[in-house]
Amino acid sequence: MTSYTIYSDLVPRGSLPSRHRRASVPHPLGNRPSKIIAVHLNFPSRARERGRIPAEPSYFLKPPSSLAGTGDPLVRPAGCELMTFEGEIALVIGREARRVSPEDAWEHVAWVTAANDAGVHDLRYADRGSNLRSKGSDGFTPIGPRLLDARRLDPAALRVRTWVNGEPVQDDTTDTLLFPFATLVADLSRLVTLEPGDVILTGTPGGASVAAPGDTVEVEVIAGEATTGRLTNTITVAEEPLAAWGAMPRVDDSVRSDAWGPSFTPEPALDATTADALRALSTATLSSQLRKRGFQHMSIDGVHPADGAAKMVGTAHTLRYLPLREDQFKARGGGMNAQKRAIEELRPGQVLVMDARRDSSSGTIGDILALRAKVRGAAGVVTDGGLRDSATVAGLGLPVFHAGAHPAVLGRRHVPWDTGVPIACGGALVQPGDILVGDADGVVVVPPDLVADLVADSAEQEAQERFITERVAAGEPVEGLYPLGPRWREAYEAWRREGR
Repeated sequence: MTSYTIYSDLVPRGSLPSRHRRASVPHPLGNRPSKIIAVHLNFPSRARERGRIPAEPSYFLKPPSSLAGTGDPLVRPAGCELMTFEGEIALVIGREARRVSPEDAWEHVAWVTAANDAGVHDLRYADRGSNLRSKGSDGFTPIGPRLLDARRLDPAALRVRTWVNGEPVQDDTTDTLLFPFATLVADLSRLVTLEPGDVILTGTPGGASVAAPGDTVEVEVIAGEATTGRLTNTITVAEEPLAAWGAMPRVDDSVRSDAWGPSFTPEPALDATTADALRALSTATLSSQLRKRGFQHMSIDGVHPADGAAKMVGTAHTLRYLPLREDQFKARGGGMNAQKRAIEELRPGQVLVMDARRDSSSGTIGDILALRAKVRGAAGVVTDGGLRDSATVAGLGLPVFHAGAHPAVLGRRHVPWDTGVPIACGGALVQPGDILVGDADGVVVVPPDLVADLVADSAEQEAQERFITERVAAGEPVEGLYPLGPRWREAYEAWRREGR
């Protein structure tokens, strides 16, 4: 079982005075804590990365069995790729805290130490909210190596630092926390009895990211001249495969982006060759080819480009609105709501597709969010609802397709509900990752697994139509020519050989 070095006074860095009492024990009180509580967001630097600032602290639980110490390996489950580190300051409760005030809360904290709130994002989807599988595996909460006496510390004057393979990746201080440590203890104690030995992970600064097998992660907490020393853990890979029952690892670029943070460089949402080929094709041709394959409902009906002549190619990122209900709009309409999250989740080459139930009697996006989508590299926006600030949006240089201009804000008709889910837009089913092509005629949805054959056949169809157009312009009747019949086949092939 993991042991820690406990000091009754602060230990100056680089010295181990004999007057400091030290003892090695399995846990500060000789046994496992009853619970480990982790805070989602607390450092402003991390909140900026996440694009939201919470009004109140929120928490999740980690099992006591996840506790580990310095030198213990961080074992990434087999089949996973996104093992993340989060350097944090851990508080260890020394005296039972129940319904304590913020003014008295710090008196219930016995020790402060370094922690790594490790996890695997590959399993996060399975327990989103609880984080049990992604954050609760055995050994995913290393703390230590020294426990500093909280009575001698100023909780607003601590510094936490993290290194990966000796390179600094996190460095922040506690003087600007969203929720000071005493606030966390008091808030939790309103409903949860904090017992001696319980551990509170107080949030990570900006810079948390992914570590690979063989990487060594170090975390240190510094208080003036005192230090916890470096909590050191190396990433390894589990030798045994993950049993096939239950949730299995699952990732996509959205998950990778969330795990890696600002250092993530995504692959293009659609490869350049395919995108260029689709850009050369009309939606009328694509619609015709889809119909030949039995796809009758792939057009997003009722939408038109804001600038009158936009050409758009990209992959779908979806946003769903539900009908206005005042209590739900009050709960979901403010702050970093689903509409704003959808904008901030956009990756280069994606099209934001919005399901507004064909209700264009209020806006679903305006000039500021459309501009933000452009800055994030979006390929376009499609909504079967209304567009605010339509003249300004038309001049942004971003393809925006909408069902009509309207001056009202979305709260007149819509509640922003969720993102990244299958939606209905203009009568068409759109799934995240579907390919959207738009032009002056409208927008069509292309299933990704059909795109290669569809591009080839569409290019051939448009070549035939260019030949037919030339013949019609020269005075030929359309019988037997349109569509191309056997009598014209040889002439067409010769025309193609000429490189037309």
